[in-house]
Amino acid sequence: MLRTALRTLVVAATAAAAVTAANGSAAASAPRAPERGTTTASAAFWSCTVPSGYVYTNTRNTLSCSTSGGFRTQYYVQQPTDNLWSCVPASGFTYTSTRSSTSCSTSGGFRTQYLLRTPTTGLWACTVPSGFTYTSTRSTLSCSTSGGFSTQYLLRAL
Repeated sequence: MLRTALRTLVVAATAAAAVTAANGSAAASAPRAPERGTTTASAAFWSCTVPSGYVYTNTRNTLSCSTSGGFRTQYYVQQPTDNLWSCVPASGFTYTSTRSSTSCSTSGGFRTQYLLRTPTTGLWACTVPSGFTYTSTRSTLSCSTSGGFSTQYLLRAL
């Protein structure tokens, strides 16, 4: 009888310790909700539309954006930043490289992704953004959206 009581006590204590450890580690590893008014501008989120001033870096089909019961595209959106692979070019940025990816596809095929860069003098870029000119060009595959050669520009701020 004493042995049974001790065994029950040890099992209960072990279970309690396991629950406490699991809750403690879950609380420590679970992402905390940002405090009100402290969300960073570049925080990414899934959205049914791409808001003005944002780009998207991934897509998925979901029923949660549908207004008619079918699957619709949902976009992983964030504000553009330097060195971000984006599914669309962004205003105020240029891009220095492209790649084919299924991440941007709304239908399962390959689509172009763009490596966004903040324009600066001396940057080889695939486009010439407003406020810049170029001092040299080169032919490259880095900027291609169709698999062939395209032009890259050596930027200079105006």
